[in-house]
Amino acid sequence: MAPQRTRKTIFLSVLFFFFVFMLTGTVAQDFCVADLAGVQTPAGFACKKVTQVTVSDFVFSGLGKAGNTSNIIKAAVTPAFVNQFPGVNGLGISAARIDIAVGGVVPLHTHPAASELLFVTQGSITAGFISTANSVYYTTLNKGDVMVFPQGLLHFQINAGGVTAVAIAIFSSPSPGLQITSIALFGNSLPSKLVEAVTFLDDAEVKRLKKVLGGTG
Repeated sequence: MAPQRTRKTIFLSVLFFFFVFMLTGTVAQDFCVADLAGVQTPAGFACKKVTQVTVSDFVFSGLGKAGNTSNIIKAAVTPAFVNQFPGVNGLGISAARIDIAVGGVVPLHTHPAASELLFVTQGSITAGFISTANSVYYTTLNKGDVMVFPQGLLHFQINAGGVTAVAIAIFSSPSPGLQITSIALFGNSLPSKLVEAVTFLDDAEVKRLKKVLGGTG
């Protein structure tokens, strides 16, 4: 009988401490609207005081307007990340609008902190990603189609039709991050000789790409 009394005592003790915690513990926080005046860390922004939070912190209206595609890639991304949309801070979600003009492309890039779900709302987009095993997964998406791009993998989007393509991207982080491969390679100050060594491109081509993408060295 002693073991049974011991188990009963342990159970009652755990139950007692559970109720004490419920009565004295803090209530879970509903949200953490970003205090954009503070410093962003890998964990996000600090929370704005609840007394300063308004409904506008939870609303973003920028995705209804087309982005400016008059640039070298003929594409535009309008972000609704934490810096533009403080209410998503700490919620593990954000969004962006992607406009790709005819002949436009969103070059190979990665989002180091998020997976991406792409929903095409207008036109056609050829999109794909490359796995760490160098397997390629790509297809042409039409209006209403959805494709997912796993976190950290290289992926791209290209206009595949005769009209401007539009898509909404949903990310699994309020700050997904972005690194465009071509700009990372040729839009920096890394000496051309080093870029040539790691890309196997000749000097003339590296310097041409650096000139196009704003790099030096």
